[in-house]
Amino acid sequence: MNIEQIKSLIVDDMHTVDVLIQQRLASDVVLVNQLSHYIVNSGGKRLRPQLSLLASRACGYEGDLHYTLAAIIEFIHTATLLHDDVVDESKMRRGRETANALFGNAASVLVGDFLYSRAFEMMVDLDSMKIMQILAETTNVIAEGEVMQLMNCHDPETTEQRYLDVIHAKTAKLFEAATRLGAVLCRRSEQEEQAMAAYGMHLGTAFQLIDDVLDYSSSSKELGKNVGDDLAEGKPTLPLIYVMRNGTRAQSDLVKKAIEEGGLEYIDDVLNAIHETGAIEYTERTAQQESELAIQQLVFLEQSQFKEALTGLAEFSVHRHY
Repeated sequence: MNIEQIKSLIVDDMHTVDVLIQQRLASDVVLVNQLSHYIVNSGGKRLRPQLSLLASRACGYEGDLHYTLAAIIEFIHTATLLHDDVVDESKMRRGRETANALFGNAASVLVGDFLYSRAFEMMVDLDSMKIMQILAETTNVIAEGEVMQLMNCHDPETTEQRYLDVIHAKTAKLFEAATRLGAVLCRRSEQEEQAMAAYGMHLGTAFQLIDDVLDYSSSSKELGKNVGDDLAEGKPTLPLIYVMRNGTRAQSDLVKKAIEEGGLEYIDDVLNAIHETGAIEYTERTAQQESELAIQQLVFLEQSQFKEALTGLAEFSVHRHY
């Protein structure tokens, strides 16, 4: 099942979620309305709420609480983006100016807080202590992941495991929550719930690893940001870690220097080192392994279009160009 078929499967559900998002974004404060609508409507893939809907349907859910759950997931993700862009001093996201570039850092941070708190208001509507516990832990782990990434910035001694720890906390944790909560809504067994959580964790890891690949192999138009942005910010992602570990002494020293100093002064030489050492292929293989592990978690699900869609998403995660 390709990505367009997957989207068409939940097009009506996503319309309902989008309406709910617009309703719950409403604030009496004009700037909150302006900034939150700007970021939420900025052309994102809406992948996480789609994942939440698909997981709920695949587990057999037939109620309407999954709409609120999907909107909550999107609000949490959007809040992390606002805070991320301030921390990274980013100017572009998804081919548009970031909210902090347009509205300033202070407004972006505060509206990010508004989205977090609105998400927690909506959690109360679900009237489930377990859902609240999972989402509270998720937002806490994401915050820890942000701090871990900050600690790794400009540090060429970052290991592959340390980097994967960041991915798991900062990116994959919200994927994990989105899929796990689909099983929770359906009151599936603990074992099945954990399988859905593992699916999301592996899927989120695969997505981030391919983002690492695209940062050094995609055009800015496709990706919505400039090639080499991670290097400019001093982020030691997996392709760079691979070069430092497996390249020549000169290649390793070059990448270490580029990470320590940040900026794009050495971008051409770094790109050459990445491609000469096979760092892109290594990162793609690692992502492929994560995708396969994700699909293996779905064995307990009854056959359905929604199960096929979850399998298709895992396959899409490693074959996409944006």
